[in-house]
Amino acid sequence: MIDPRAVLSTIWTGFGHDPAALGRVDLTGAEPVLPSSFAVGTAMQGTVAASALAAAEIWRARTGKAQRIGKAQRIGVDMRAAAIAARSERYLEIDGKPAPELWDKIAGAYQCGDGRYVRLHTNFPHHRDGVLKLLGCAYDKAAVAEALKGWKAFDFEDAAAKANLVVAAMRSFDEWDAHPQGQAIARLPLMSVERVGDAAPRAWPQGTWPQGTRPVAGIKVLDLTRIIAGPVGTLTLAAHGADVMLVTSPKLPSVAPLVIDTGRGKLSTHIDLHDAKGRDTFAALLREADIVVQGYRPGGLATLGFGPEEAARIRPGIVYVSLCAYSHDGPWAGRRGFDSLVQTASGFNDAEAKAAGSDGPRPLPAQILDHASGYLLAYGAMTALLRQRREGGSWHVRLSLAQTGRWLRSLGRIDGMSAADPARNDVLDCLEESQSGFGRLSAVRHPATMSETPPHWSRPSVPLGTHEPRWL
Repeated sequence: MIDPRAVLSTIWTGFGHDPAALGRVDLTGAEPVLPSSFAVGTAMQGTVAASALAAAEIWRARTGKAQRIGKAQRIGVDMRAAAIAARSERYLEIDGKPAPELWDKIAGAYQCGDGRYVRLHTNFPHHRDGVLKLLGCAYDKAAVAEALKGWKAFDFEDAAAKANLVVAAMRSFDEWDAHPQGQAIARLPLMSVERVGDAAPRAWPQGTWPQGTRPVAGIKVLDLTRIIAGPVGTLTLAAHGADVMLVTSPKLPSVAPLVIDTGRGKLSTHIDLHDAKGRDTFAALLREADIVVQGYRPGGLATLGFGPEEAARIRPGIVYVSLCAYSHDGPWAGRRGFDSLVQTASGFNDAEAKAAGSDGPRPLPAQILDHASGYLLAYGAMTALLRQRREGGSWHVRLSLAQTGRWLRSLGRIDGMSAADPARNDVLDCLEESQSGFGRLSAVRHPATMSETPPHWSRPSVPLGTHEPRWL
């Protein structure tokens, strides 16, 4: 049996936190909570709990309330609630109607001429058009399936990567472990928190700190992420009170339901970092920021003057978080990727299919690599923030979907394929309603409970670019 408390303990103590804090966490529920042979509920429960406990430690550091009143804030995370949060995009409704479809009509898994499978991610128009150009076929699922019969899976994966597209061939765990990128991931920890510059410890934002004030209130976060993992991480920081400003280029595509779901609690502004004026505007925001979170490929922001070392020079004491698909190491470090593709490439789709006794790829029952990485991102950011306030320095947190995947795999397998697959009506107790810039939302609430500082979002989700690029 997988012990959820041991999983949380490993995450918590592995980054230097006091083991005594674990006594303030209540974990409820048990596997299986979703139809899977992997401990997806345990993974979500552990990552959600770690992020909530880090927030509680910041609250304790800022207030001293636990010492004054003789008790500490209690954290609660139910496994089912955490697992439902990993499917938040499935349950979103706007004005009583389901959110628009997430997936492009040709996205998905296809069998190639050699009998192996590839998965296409075509939600962005330039990725879709690139795949169709490479295949030389019409924008039609049947036409794509026919065209792929003329390719070997690994050849198409390589050709797509050279064209900067997002495609993954399905591998088994053994094949991934033998692959140079799989071997690179095996050498890495779950994530890293490293000092990258000198700076004096910075003071916490001023405030009277009455009971109920949220842990990271007044902490300014620049959010340069898209899709799910990064936005979930900054959504979590916003739930604990951070001032999160989502920064996107007006030239980049987006996926509307994800913008709506993960935009709760955030400001949203447009800045084009390829423009000199845009870079000046961003630098001005950075000089007042506490945390930068970016989800672009390794080195991408550095070419624009905003890598971790450059950010630390502009804003000494910054916490800089880097998230990518396949990590910063190995031959695929620069390769584009998303959760569904990392699942396919690294063996999960093959393993789930074998567990179910089915042919062809079988995805995990949630974008679990995305969502677990999001909570780990928030946990890492708050861990580094605590270190900065105690020790000084500028800090760099690094994680990837592939590293999270290897960690999920390390938790072991469960007998969970026959578990129920919850529909929306089955999870109404996990939902909440709020007004937004898109209409009235019904969405998954934050899955952690906190006795003194309940997580919530105080700003509505708004269309991209709603706010001016300045801190309120």
